[in-house]
Amino acid sequence: MKRFFTLLTLALLVLLIFWLGRQFGSRTTSQEVLSNSMIVREIAELASLEVQGVASIKRSNLENDGDWTDDLKKVFLENTIWVSIPYLAKYGVDVNEQNFRVATTAKKITVRMPAPKLLSYELKVDKMETSNRKGWFLFQDDETYTDVQKKLYQTSRTQLESNAVYLQQSKDKIRKIISQYYQPFLKDHELEVVFEDGSAPALK
Repeated sequence: MKRFFTLLTLALLVLLIFWLGRQFGSRTTSQEVLSNSMIVREIAELASLEVQGVASIKRSNLENDGDWTDDLKKVFLENTIWVSIPYLAKYGVDVNEQNFRVATTAKKITVRMPAPKLLSYELKVDKMETSNRKGWFLFQDDETYTDVQKKLYQTSRTQLESNAVYLQQSKDKIRKIISQYYQPFLKDHELEVVFEDGSAPALK
C-alpha cells in the first residue's frame, strides 16, 4: 500500500509539472520532466513484481522399483519426508547512478537500466506443512527436517532466479509504469526502455 501511494504521488507531481509547463509555455520545465533520471529511477525501483507460491520437496530412501527389498524397507527402514512451504518472491531492478541513464532527443526518450532479477525470497515457515513415513526401526529426527528445509530453500530459490516468465513479467511491469510516467510526452516522443540484456521493444 505504501508503494502505491508513493507511485501515485510521483505521478501527480509529474502531471502538475507538465501542466505548469503547458500553462506558462516553459520548454525548460518540460525538458526537466523528460530528463529527470532521479524520479524515473525511483519509479523503476518501486515497480517491483511480487510473486507468491508454494515450494515443496519430497525425500525418500525408497526406490519404488518393485523390488522385494523395497517392501522390507517400507516396513522397517522407510524414511520418507514431504515438506511444503508458501513463499513470497520479489523481482525488480537494482539501480544506481552508474547503471541507470535517461537520454532524450527531440523525438526519442531512452531509459537504460540493468535487467530485472530476484531481489528477495522468503519462505513462510510459520505456514509450513510436513508429513513423514518411517519404518519400525527409525525414530523422529529433527535434524533431517532442517536439512530438507535447507535443500528446499536452495532448490526453489535457484529455480525462481532463472524463471523466465517472472523475469519477463517484471520487465513488462517496469515498462508499463515508466510509460505511464512519460504518457504526456508520447505524442511527440518515442519511448524505449533498454535492459542490460539487450531486450528493448518500443512502447506504444
